[in-house]
Amino acid sequence: MLALWREAGWREERYAAIDLTGLRLAAGEWSMLPVYEEIIRSGAWWDLVDGVSHRLCELLQTHREDMSIVLRRWSTDADMWIRRAAITAQLGAKSATDPALLAAVVEPNLADPEFFIRKAIGWALRDFAATDPEWVRDFVAQHGGALSPLSRREALRKIT
Repeated sequence: MLALWREAGWREERYAAIDLTGLRLAAGEWSMLPVYEEIIRSGAWWDLVDGVSHRLCELLQTHREDMSIVLRRWSTDADMWIRRAAITAQLGAKSATDPALLAAVVEPNLADPEFFIRKAIGWALRDFAATDPEWVRDFVAQHGGALSPLSRREALRKIT
């Protein structure tokens, strides 16, 4: 998988490499974390970074304590794509979402003017709103003007 990733001449080869990380052999394996980090840092674009978000979610569900530490650290990393991955790592977790962790990875990024960070914040909050709309409504209210209009709009888009 890493050889395919590193030697890829076409973007589709990188997509295929990411797809290979979904094999049962790799799912939820802690040893895959450095692989995902390499994909995020060297891929450095939304489609490749977002391609591993569900893999990070699997790691979080399997290794909650250790992965929570990693995601909190990543949320303040100098690399914007690592920060985005920390924010989107709980997408699809539904009731297994850790709201305290979600807040912990979003809050350090509230002032970031980067579109891809603001969009990730809104997306992560909107995703969790399907499970706990009250928590998301309260988070948005609590953070008022600190949330960008884009993040706020995305977070509340499906909440009536």
